[in-house]
Amino acid sequence: MTTEPKTNEHAAQDRKEPTYLYSEKEVAEKSESARRFLDNRTRLNENVDRADNFLVKRFYNLDHNTYMEGAVPAKYKELMGLVASACLRCDDCINYHVIQSYRLGVSRAEQEEAINVALVVGGSIVIPHMRRAYELLGELYR
Repeated sequence: MTTEPKTNEHAAQDRKEPTYLYSEKEVAEKSESARRFLDNRTRLNENVDRADNFLVKRFYNLDHNTYMEGAVPAKYKELMGLVASACLRCDDCINYHVIQSYRLGVSRAEQEEAINVALVVGGSIVIPHMRRAYELLGELYR
């Protein structure tokens, strides 16, 4: 008996929220850098939410659904997000993906290896962002 490959329709039905090992509150209690980032992100998102912009809501929904469990586990998606964010040199995005990866149980070694990929792909311009990521990693994994 062979099984048919899943179609996009079936793959969408298999998507679910990731299971986090740590809450944002627990992360914020562990790391001052993470707390500042999460507090600032929440405050700034409140400004965006007040605008009640349909297109922004659609994009946020797309972003949320992209990182759900699916054919590719959420932890790997977060590591891909970390690599892309480091290559794009977005410290906010790097912080977000480091925190989300940590919450999902990704090891420090896995995060460092992902940052190594970003360094090779992005080149030396990634180094200042890598330094800041390592500072956050040091606080989370102490």
